[in-house]
Amino acid sequence: MDVEYYAEPTLSRLHHSEAHVRGIMGPIGSGKSVGCCMEILDKARTQAPDKNGMRKSRWAIIRQTYPELKSTTIQTWQDWVPNQICPITYGAPIEGRFITSLPDGTTVDLHLYFLALARPKDRHRLLSMELTGVWVNEARELDKQVIMDAYSRTGRYPKMIRDDPSAVGWWGMIMDTNPPDNDSWWHELAEKAKPTGWEFFRQPPGIVPVFDANGNVCSYRANPKAENVKNLKLGHQYWMRMTEGADREWINVHCCGNYGSVFEGRPVYNDVFNETVHVANQPLGLYRGLPIHLGWDFGLTPACVVGQVAPNGQLRILREYVCTRGGIKQFATDVVKPALANTFPNIPFVSTGDPAGDQASQADELTCIGQLGMLGIPTKPASTNVFLPRRQAVMDHLTRNLGDKPAMLIDPSCSMVIGGFRGGYMFNRVQVVGEQRFKDEPSKNKYSHPADAVQYLVLGVDTVQSVAVRPEPPPPPMPSWG
Repeated sequence: MDVEYYAEPTLSRLHHSEAHVRGIMGPIGSGKSVGCCMEILDKARTQAPDKNGMRKSRWAIIRQTYPELKSTTIQTWQDWVPNQICPITYGAPIEGRFITSLPDGTTVDLHLYFLALARPKDRHRLLSMELTGVWVNEARELDKQVIMDAYSRTGRYPKMIRDDPSAVGWWGMIMDTNPPDNDSWWHELAEKAKPTGWEFFRQPPGIVPVFDANGNVCSYRANPKAENVKNLKLGHQYWMRMTEGADREWINVHCCGNYGSVFEGRPVYNDVFNETVHVANQPLGLYRGLPIHLGWDFGLTPACVVGQVAPNGQLRILREYVCTRGGIKQFATDVVKPALANTFPNIPFVSTGDPAGDQASQADELTCIGQLGMLGIPTKPASTNVFLPRRQAVMDHLTRNLGDKPAMLIDPSCSMVIGGFRGGYMFNRVQVVGEQRFKDEPSKNKYSHPADAVQYLVLGVDTVQSVAVRPEPPPPPMPSWG
């Protein structure tokens, strides 16, 4: 089979990489999926032959859902490897088989499994597989544990046979994705952990923003370094046309290829939160002469947010602490108390929590607020836990300016708080036909807990008392988060 494929610069680097795990991230339309298809074909072609001249390999191609797998992933594969030379059978699982002879007299025998793995509990579909490689298409949609389980099945085919000790050849995993959130597993591995044997590649934006004198995005222009432009019927207009009427964050992620958050619901602070205004471009300092404020959300995944009111009345969100597993006692003991001792030593604090945390548990008659008090963090219940006044208290800060400064400013380390303001803290869509409708209360998710904690912090702030104290200005930057 002859394939006329010319790799763009970023994909060329991926093809030449020797890493056993390779991931590529870029804007939509940048040729990522096609590049991964070509990588599978190349690895099948160069697989070491056995004594019978067979170059055997077995791959799993994974997507989140079966509709996406059939309409997108398989369609892309068949655009380059037609069904007449790689027949696909739609069973459980969906399978493909590609057998072709090479000029050197050897034969490629590529066996494909197409799998949908939406949730961690779907992992059982992988556990008995013996694979050469895995391609994870649109990897941001899958749970990290699914990714790791898929990788664990590679390097197991073809098996070493005692009487046929031929080399096995390459094995591993390739992944492609549109940009995920800043707090995603992809961002953690690609930008921070950078594990040995893993290599991540990032394609240039399709278009780039143009900023006005105030630092706000006013338009977009074509990026001359964009990839796959010649294969797009509209060229750069493929991305430019999407800027008309689209949400700014959606454009930032899908057209500019930046990490960001795109959500299906309606943001709680829609059209009020402005990241360029409300998020500091560098770590915020701590005023040593002023108290800090703690806001708590309780429940099964408690959260605590730390803020401070500056001399000019600006509320500065300095740190966030989020518990993914454990109760309030363990969270306060293991996370918050050490942070107060190490990051905010000898700083007086005012602590405010969800009033529901003042209700005793039926099991031991202890309240969350009572447990905090016993741990040396005396906490008062907020004036209300009714959603509308809580939201309005935060809205008042977001919409108010103090001269040329916003009334609320967030430290860039607070990724969950920022993600909530971007839209992770949202009203879910109501499934009705016709006009879009949304629920009256925000959905409970990983962003809602720190977002609720911010609301309780705001309700507990006593601006007049804080401003009355005269600190030593200006504050130095705080130590880096961690």
